[in-house]
Amino acid sequence: MFNSFIKFINLHTGEETRKNVLDNIKANISFGGSHLWVLACAIVIASIGLNMNSTAVVIGAMLISPLMGPIIGTGVGLATFDFKILRKSLRNLLLATFVGLAVATLFFLLSPFKETQSELLSRTSPTIYDVLIAFFGGLVGIIALTRVEKGNPIPGVAIATALMPPLCTAGYGLAIGNWSYFFGALYLYAINCVFICLSTFLIIKYLKYPQKKQVDKKYQMKIKYLMSALTLAIMVPSIFLAHNLLQEKQYNENAQAFIQNEIVPKGHTLVYQKISPTSRKIELALLYTKITTDQEMDLELRLVDYELEGTDLIIRQDTVDVRKLISKELDKNETIFNEKDLAIKELQQQISLNTYNNESILEEVQILYPSIITLSIANHIFPDINLGDNIPVFIYESELALDDISANILRNWLEKRLDREYIEVLYRKPILTLEESLLELENQI
Repeated sequence: MFNSFIKFINLHTGEETRKNVLDNIKANISFGGSHLWVLACAIVIASIGLNMNSTAVVIGAMLISPLMGPIIGTGVGLATFDFKILRKSLRNLLLATFVGLAVATLFFLLSPFKETQSELLSRTSPTIYDVLIAFFGGLVGIIALTRVEKGNPIPGVAIATALMPPLCTAGYGLAIGNWSYFFGALYLYAINCVFICLSTFLIIKYLKYPQKKQVDKKYQMKIKYLMSALTLAIMVPSIFLAHNLLQEKQYNENAQAFIQNEIVPKGHTLVYQKISPTSRKIELALLYTKITTDQEMDLELRLVDYELEGTDLIIRQDTVDVRKLISKELDKNETIFNEKDLAIKELQQQISLNTYNNESILEEVQILYPSIITLSIANHIFPDINLGDNIPVFIYESELALDDISANILRNWLEKRLDREYIEVLYRKPILTLEESLLELENQI
């Protein structure tokens, strides 16, 4: 039973001859002629798809991309110590990268549409998922190439590992002069190349492909040392890179949990957030509802509960500053709200802040001051008072106005009851009906 299971999962089962595998890989390494034209056309198609924000077009471009060949060839060359295959693969990969980058840059320079779409933005910052996709996609690709019955997984691998879109996005970054887009996309492209190469290297080593022998022993040792150094140069940074991206993902998850548990449930309207794992900074922008200095200090202490020690928490809640921040981020296309969203949020917040349960408050007030007949509470803007944008105004009706002491007691109670910093209390004499007015006039006469 155990032997049957081992045979079932053994990669040597159904393996193609080593010669045929290597011949097939060498054939796909070549870059020039038709491969050059196919790559250029694929880059243009992918760039159009990114420009149109069309996922289907981008996937079509990835299906015809010839970039996988040189990357797999690099991994095979390192694993077999075949310096000839390695040199040819690296040369063709660099040439393909340069051509792809040049074509994408030229396209976006000539294109009249340069708006940053979501398909472009999603290729500017790699995550740990990109590492995993590239690694396991590379595994599928090289395993398929070493089978007698190969099937057709390579198109799926090309789509999953997504080599074309980040290369096009890097060209877009060059075309519009945005270096963060350029380096971010090129970083993602490099990650895909490195981890596909690494998975290829591991499978070829596991399958025990023979190392290339040289006639000259000294030259063979030199090649062996060179290839070993190159292998370490790929593997060590890969491990470090994967660890850093994993840490960034964990930091983002902790920060999101902090925001959802400590900010959102407290009734604060969040219109902007920016989480920076590398600089350990969380920047938030709130509308209307104010967080006091004591509350902000308490929030900073609670960062420890979410494993966010050393994080700089920046909370912007002045309406003018928030609008400037949103406007700035809209220019960079990095905000989660547009101007319409912001206006809707402001109106919703104004409605919620201007809604008071007058009937319930009247019942409570009449326990203290039975003479009060009716009341109304609503927010009002006082341009000459520096107490925030909206101040609750409490208007009450009674036969006689409250004296100053009673009015101050009522004001203090209302501020506690409604949790507001300041409330304006105003007296309004009841409006008499026509009959009541005539009767009062007769009494005066």
